[in-house]
Amino acid sequence: MITPSISEDNPFQVLIAESNNDPTQLQSRYETHRTNRNAQQKAKILAEDFPGWSIDEILRRLDGPAKEEGYLDPRNCLVIWARPPPHIRDLIAFVQSELKDVAPSIWLMPPGNLHTTVLEVAHSLTAEQILELVQTLKSSKNVTEKNISGYPLKHQSRLLKPMVSFDSAALALSFVPAAGEGPAGVSEGHGDQYTYHHLRRDIFDLVRQTGLPVASRYIVPSAHITIARFITRDGFLVDQAEGREVIDPARVKLLVDRIGRINEILESRYWPQSDGSYPKEGEWVVGQDQALVIRRGRLWYGGGQDI
Repeated sequence: MITPSISEDNPFQVLIAESNNDPTQLQSRYETHRTNRNAQQKAKILAEDFPGWSIDEILRRLDGPAKEEGYLDPRNCLVIWARPPPHIRDLIAFVQSELKDVAPSIWLMPPGNLHTTVLEVAHSLTAEQILELVQTLKSSKNVTEKNISGYPLKHQSRLLKPMVSFDSAALALSFVPAAGEGPAGVSEGHGDQYTYHHLRRDIFDLVRQTGLPVASRYIVPSAHITIARFITRDGFLVDQAEGREVIDPARVKLLVDRIGRINEILESRYWPQSDGSYPKEGEWVVGQDQALVIRRGRLWYGGGQDI
């Protein structure tokens, strides 16, 4: 298995260095990022001047009641994904069902499209530009696509503590890197020294070694699977006396409260507990059952083609 040489400008190495290569500190950075963001977004969404959900106009034209036959997403991308295992997909199905109960018009990511982005190589390009990048990848003599996709099979990392993260445009199931929790962290004897953030760092440099430039938008400490998006405000509007519709704060709050309730359930059922119990159903071992997926094309919503 090829081991990447860590470049000085690797953006993922920065956080590892700032965290003293300590998985506990890395987990804390991931946790702080998602909890602070949720708090900020909750305050924004529940504010009196909230204008309503941010509608994904491209997805609205691709799917749902306003679907336009023949419309194609103009954005082509090249990414490296990790696919969630069956038990995490089951967990997501439960969360999606709970969301749909109070937000019937919300768009749900299909089970077969679920993914977390380990590395975004290129985005919002033409199909021809992406094809050129793919050819560069395939012609590399230093690192092959097999070396990249199979990397986590021998460099496994664990993700724990599922939680719904959200903003005015979308919702995701997010995780944090493990830091010695549970039987695996103890029995393996390394305290999860190799984390999901290390995996992102290494994949970044492996891709670099193929000669590809990397233009990633996702370098923040986040491991998330997008599970729902807003393509309409239907169900969140109320008629005013003047005959125009406005956002109903009560219906918005109902969804925000449901998210809070879901997160309480996830923490009580799927997080490591104070009594030492460890629910395996909330753990995702990246690389345990499948390799990474290198994918190209119109894949913003889980589509595209495998390389």
